Amino acid sequence: MAYCSVEQARDAGCTGTDGEVAAWISAATERITAYTQQFFEPTVAVVVADVAPDGTALLPRRVRSVTSVTPVVAGDDAPSLPSSAYRVTSSDVLGGVDAVHLRWGGYDDLIVGAESYNGGWRGLFDRWGAEQARITGEFGYAEVPPLVAQACALLAAHIQAAAAPSDADSTAAPGLDVDDEGNNVRIENDTETTTPVAPSASTGSTQVDALLVGYLNRTSLIGGI
Repeated sequence: MAYCSVEQARDAGCTGTDGEVAAWISAATERITAYTQQFFEPTVAVVVADVAPDGTALLPRRVRSVTSVTPVVAGDDAPSLPSSAYRVTSSDVLGGVDAVHLRWGGYDDLIVGAESYNGGWRGLFDRWGAEQARITGEFGYAEVPPLVAQACALLAAHIQAAAAPSDADSTAAPGLDVDDEGNNVRIENDTETTTPVAPSASTGSTQVDALLVGYLNRTSLIGGI
């Protein structure tokens, strides 16, 4: 996962071989993920969300699709609900909100506890005492927003500059542990972002922080960020 291209990073001032630039991009991407707690590419993850009295579970990320919805109960042995028990709305649709809406008026006579005479899905949740639902699906933006790509390129160049050795005769190599404004970053040649990524108060660059402020999300995910 990378939020900008090698060319964009070079335009922002990043130097070195393609592999070296890709390593700085990887480090920048990880910092941006930690700072924003967002997915800027389609990513499979699990969300645990509170269920409101009307059956609405607001999701902390842009949802693209949902593969399972399971009540959160003690022992973690509740069955997943069939797709007929809920509907999904996404902010990808103009005016939409990212949420799973449980069909409180619905039922399934083939599922123990969710029969019509037992109160259907609402009755099932009430008897379990479930106040949350575990939602598995694909979250994130369809593609990286241009502002995020710009921020990633600038941050890659910023991290590289901060890692430059004081001795002009020495060379900083990928794989170096970098301490920039109190943040330790491990630069690797692997461009994959390791998850989970702990939240961070800053990317290490005030300029990049300002660019990303509109994307901040401090609600964490299970199995993802």
